[in-house]
Amino acid sequence: MPASPAAATTTQQDDTYAALRQWVTVGRFLPGQRLKIRAVAAEMGVGEMPVRAALQRLAAEGALVNVPNAGVAVPRLSLPEFDDLLQMRMLLEGEAAERGATRLDDDRRKTMLSLCRRMAQSLAQGDRDGYLAANEDFHVILYKAAGSPMLFSLIDTLWLKAGPISNQLFDAPEAPAVLNDAHEDVVKALVKQDSAGVRRAVERDIFVAGQFLRRRLKENGH
Repeated sequence: MPASPAAATTTQQDDTYAALRQWVTVGRFLPGQRLKIRAVAAEMGVGEMPVRAALQRLAAEGALVNVPNAGVAVPRLSLPEFDDLLQMRMLLEGEAAERGATRLDDDRRKTMLSLCRRMAQSLAQGDRDGYLAANEDFHVILYKAAGSPMLFSLIDTLWLKAGPISNQLFDAPEAPAVLNDAHEDVVKALVKQDSAGVRRAVERDIFVAGQFLRRRLKENGH
């Protein structure tokens, strides 16, 4: 039977929310950027109503902020907020990485190797969007293998807060040369079945990227 109009609307709202949440997570929007409902709806090819609902839902989660008389905007992180976020990411993602490393099957290891190569190619081509998308898939596979939905949910919330600043990794000209080093170490540790080594590599990945972003924040006076 065909879905009712109410059900269709709910589905569209959920799909719009999921897509916008993904855009925020991978850094599609920049810190301080104001999101205009009409422009976002046109870019997504949907109506303004589901976009408005999705943006307000993201604001309620803290991923966006309401600006009086100006809709919603992407929040800016202060330096203390960023440092706290970085420490929490290293703690939780390190744990998920170590757990996941013990549970990955051969197919998922091969997929992670392929994504590692894709990240290297994206960096060489200056394709920041390609790098960020492959980077997310790489970490999602590893962390979900840990078998803890609660742990992954906490990590996902942190990614939502870190996403907007992640694009600024590429403002540092020296960053692309080192951003994939830790991923290659993750793959090597997986081959050796060294779960502690996987954890160290993931923590180093977050720390190294964090130093580039931290410097950017300081330059901007945050």
